[in-house]
Amino acid sequence: MTTYARGFTRSAVSVGKARDFVAALVGTADRADDIRLCVSELATNALVHATPRGREFRVHVTVEDGAVRIEVHDAIDAPPHLCILADTDDHGHGLRLVDALADDWGTSDRNGIGKLVWAQFKLPTAASPNPASLQLHTEREKNAACH
Repeated sequence: MTTYARGFTRSAVSVGKARDFVAALVGTADRADDIRLCVSELATNALVHATPRGREFRVHVTVEDGAVRIEVHDAIDAPPHLCILADTDDHGHGLRLVDALADDWGTSDRNGIGKLVWAQFKLPTAASPNPASLQLHTEREKNAACH
């Protein structure tokens, strides 16, 4: 099991950067599109609802045989919730997409300020990503709290 982590500033461009970070790790693995879409939604939620000015959100990706787990760490304790939507609503669909695409998802407390929202994706073992060639910081190296 390998975990990669990266912090992102409170900026609209950070959602795309978070998606690119995860895309580099999952490559063309089965369900890569679902994983990228879910990280976009979770990063957007963190940016819009849970990353105060002067703070950052973090994305952690754990890759192991047969599974990818994405965590988005933010600076607000309040958990997200699935919205009840009308057909004409423009906002509030993010967690519904995560709920539909991920095998499982939820929230957890984190050490320090805030929470983490995670999504888990099961993959065929032969299709698991192999990020060994990437030069990213592991969670052990970059285990700082959001700041």
